[in-house]
Amino acid sequence: MSPRKHVSLNINVRGNGQSATLAINERCKCLQGEGKKIYNFGLGQSPFPVPTPVVDTLKLYAHEKDYLPSKGLPALKEAVANFHKAKDNVDVSPDYVLVGPGSKELMFLLQIAFYGEIIVPTPCWVTYVPQARILGKNVRLIHTTFEEKWKMTASHLAEFLESEHDIFRPRILVLNYPGNPDGLTYSSDELKEIAQVARKYELILLSDEIYGQLNHKGEHVSVARFYPEGTIISSGLSKWCGAGGWRLGTFSFPRDLDWLLDAMASIASETYTSVSAPIQYAAVQAFRGDVTIERYLWHARRILSELGQKCHKILTRAGLRIHPPEGGFYLFLDFTPLTECLAIRGINDSLTLCERLLQDAGVAVLPGFSFERPIDELTARLSYVNFSGAKALAASETIPLHHSLPEDFIEKICEDTIEGVNKIAEWVSEK
Repeated sequence: MSPRKHVSLNINVRGNGQSATLAINERCKCLQGEGKKIYNFGLGQSPFPVPTPVVDTLKLYAHEKDYLPSKGLPALKEAVANFHKAKDNVDVSPDYVLVGPGSKELMFLLQIAFYGEIIVPTPCWVTYVPQARILGKNVRLIHTTFEEKWKMTASHLAEFLESEHDIFRPRILVLNYPGNPDGLTYSSDELKEIAQVARKYELILLSDEIYGQLNHKGEHVSVARFYPEGTIISSGLSKWCGAGGWRLGTFSFPRDLDWLLDAMASIASETYTSVSAPIQYAAVQAFRGDVTIERYLWHARRILSELGQKCHKILTRAGLRIHPPEGGFYLFLDFTPLTECLAIRGINDSLTLCERLLQDAGVAVLPGFSFERPIDELTARLSYVNFSGAKALAASETIPLHHSLPEDFIEKICEDTIEGVNKIAEWVSEK
């Protein structure tokens, strides 16, 4: 008799499936392999190629094979520290930078090292909460609303904390902006107010700013500027540098949290040891930046902004509620105004909504439920990156940065994206 396979599983991982973003991507590939036309708006991967100077540096250091320090290559830590000083006006010391195989892994290590609960505003990235649950952490959700632009206000946070029995127990609050799944960001005033509340209640902030350099106006502001002693800045190469598969993330700590940095570095030394050496050497060039990388970023922002606004316009005309994007490459679609029409078609929750949209129109988006929203809320995330980033950059580079893109630019360069968004508009109008 063979042993029952599930008996020896950790109870925290029983029933866990694959990450929603990876699962939808694989399903799209299977459907496309069957010859079906699929508009894949599920996976949030930058469409743009890695900047040429960074690729050239990787080639130059491809021979590097030695283990590097667990905390990271010293030159890279210095580059990251200088990056945050220059871009965010935050005083980061190289000694307080930790390099890991993607910011996702660093977040997991943080939750292993930290004794306390995790607070997450929703909608939120699909991985924050599953990581906490895998580790048996107590995770608390703060649900935001469309009217709040899916953002947690300082007053909402203070009210939430005041309702707790022990208001000063150890807690980490996760912020992510520009946001995944909503493409929205916080203003300086909003961040100042959140920082005041965090300081009052002695919260640690994990500020996930992986999309910071993709703020569409190039005006990203780090909350660490207003709460430097209690904020960990999370960044990496996956979004603004187009290098998701390179798997390199960074955490920048304040001096007061050295105990947490050291604990995470210790865990790193016993798990992944260190990040791939050639990747770290290449990342030095990415974080140091140059004129070529800055131009790359400005073109990427311009393309994403124009495309996001175009998608927003099409879908709002179709009756959906959506806030225009301010950064990154996401729209969080709210089908609530269409509740009655969708109910007639047997659609009463976000899972059914997305399944039917895929079956009927060949459009893949992720349900709001995957982002910790109530299952009966008719919301979904659309990631508008199913276009050739290399082609788009090449076309944008022929147009001066101080000029607007031609009216037909998006239709010509991002044709598949616009076609897929129009499919959604047509689908919701069906009787």
